Amino acid sequence: MSTQNQGRTSVRRSLISFGLASLIVLIWPAAALAATDPGLGTAGNFAVLAGTTVTNTGPSWITGDLGVAPGTAVTGFPPGTSGVQHKGDSVATTAQTNLTAAYTNAAAQPCPGTNNFSGVNLGGKTLVPGVYCQTTAPTLTGTLTLNGSGVYIFQIGSTLVTASGATISLIGGAQPCQIFWQVSSSATIATSTTFVGNIMALTAIAMQTGATLNGRALARNAAVTLDTNRIIQPGGCGYSAPTAVAPPSGTTLPASLGVPPELRGQFPLLLLIGLGAGLGATALGLNSRRRRRRRTA
Repeated sequence: MSTQNQGRTSVRRSLISFGLASLIVLIWPAAALAATDPGLGTAGNFAVLAGTTVTNTGPSWITGDLGVAPGTAVTGFPPGTSGVQHKGDSVATTAQTNLTAAYTNAAAQPCPGTNNFSGVNLGGKTLVPGVYCQTTAPTLTGTLTLNGSGVYIFQIGSTLVTASGATISLIGGAQPCQIFWQVSSSATIATSTTFVGNIMALTAIAMQTGATLNGRALARNAAVTLDTNRIIQPGGCGYSAPTAVAPPSGTTLPASLGVPPELRGQFPLLLLIGLGAGLGATALGLNSRRRRRRRTA
């Protein structure tokens, strides 16, 4: 190999080493501040879990199990439908214990100062995975967009309230099972809201008429109140998809809450991966031909 070629090789290696080192430096702080899954344990097997009662009005359709503990009262089924119901039994009791641990874990995760949105409406924002906190949380209006695969934790220091018709949109591979709302009081999901994620409320959760939830409604100490809602317990993150549940008689609620999250609002991911693989294979093939021609020349 000539001295000139050796010099070029040395420069290339130096540039590659520098690039890798820079990448590590950039990624390290983000990794250190990344949110971690708080671990729902057996609470993840429920679409709805309450501390005192679960009360339903209208043809709510819950794809997933329903539980209550230490209370035992479940009313409004029918007209609502759900998966297996656990009323004050050992399964629901253990799930509440696991929920408390997950809630405590989520509340304790450090929130960077740049992610403190106290007094700020999250509607209209696009956020990436991480821990976000609001000591005071204004009503969520409009659309909150979550972009990217990873854990999202929202630490709400007061009540969580949405406006009618508010929406949470997922793009870039974000998944419902990765999103956690740790609410220090109660949560109210207003009429016609499209909500996503695992709501872990210290007190109660109320879902008003026509609100949908791609996630879980988990209340530690009080009631979960439903009114003609669609709730789908998400699979993924170590949990299997829930067993299918028949819809209520005459329901007009959606059978599905949308396309898979990795395909929402963007170019289809699998097609993009296939296109990239094809271009890469073509480039390698052309490079190989050029080398063969040089050798035979």
